[in-house]
Amino acid sequence: MDAIGNFYTRVYDAVRKIPRGRVATYAQIATMVASPRSAQAVGWALRALPDLHDVPWQRVINAKGMISIENLRAPKVLQVKLLRDEGVEVQKIDGNYFVDLETYLWRSRRV
Repeated sequence: MDAIGNFYTRVYDAVRKIPRGRVATYAQIATMVASPRSAQAVGWALRALPDLHDVPWQRVINAKGMISIENLRAPKVLQVKLLRDEGVEVQKIDGNYFVDLETYLWRSRRV
């Protein structure tokens, strides 16, 4: 497996650990996979997911608590719906969607 494929696999494994009803940040996942400066690459990995997968990508948001995906296959409103279905409160503020990190951030023991 090449370096990119290996990184993506580690990202997917880390994201699968986020419990239902919790969120993690891109930077948090990057740190978990031993690549703390790769938050943007975590986003690329999630964007590259195939159509049929078991990775709860919706649980990953930016460090400000904002839903920041830019993906036509998975628009922000889909991420909002999936998070709300899991019991995560999502607020719309000035056209953007936010999750309260104080309440919903997953605190992994392995960071």
